[in-house]
Amino acid sequence: MLNIAVIINTVAVLVGSTIGYFTGKKLPDRFRQVLFLAIGALTIGLGIKLFLDYNNALVVLGSLALGVVTGELLDIEKQIGRIAGRKNSEDFVKGFITATVLFLAGPMTIIGSIKAGLEGNNEVIFIKSLMDGISSVMLAASFGAGVFLSAGSVYLVQGSLVTLAAYLSFLGGEAYIGDFSAVGGLILLMLGIRLMTIKEIRVGNFLPALVFSPVLTYLAGLISGNV
Repeated sequence: MLNIAVIINTVAVLVGSTIGYFTGKKLPDRFRQVLFLAIGALTIGLGIKLFLDYNNALVVLGSLALGVVTGELLDIEKQIGRIAGRKNSEDFVKGFITATVLFLAGPMTIIGSIKAGLEGNNEVIFIKSLMDGISSVMLAASFGAGVFLSAGSVYLVQGSLVTLAAYLSFLGGEAYIGDFSAVGGLILLMLGIRLMTIKEIRVGNFLPALVFSPVLTYLAGLISGNV
């Protein structure tokens, strides 16, 4: 958990969020709305790209189904909103979810963490830190304080992967990364649809799908005899 690359990635998000948060306060509402649309369009594009890397469509569907049922039972999105209180809770939730999924759903999270944990090679996470730091500026300018909270997600998830890399190295396999990226991609796609106000989707309740994805990929491998 004290890996230097993970700490730098976390700090990069905090610094970027701080810059974006105070910059965003000075932006007129019409500019903030335009930023929402720009982020929404980018999120949809990234989501489609990541989904196309899927390995097993049934694993992706199963992960989303189990994830959203779990999320609805736990009412994750409502719990996130309570952290912000009633005022600006919608932007807070959108900021946290958008940043968390963008920073963690791609393959760089798994590959970078496993390389850091097994080989001591932090290069991927360092590159990711720069990307996340820049992204967090724009996100915090648009959504506000919720992006700060995503730094905790980055630290906990990547720190855990680095610490447990010796036991989780199988996650670097093509099938695992493909299905994980596809699940994250569809969550991003739904998030983009929400951000562009096409349809209101409680995207936060889909977050457990990212946990179910590697489990179902493993089970699918057992059934097919590839494990």
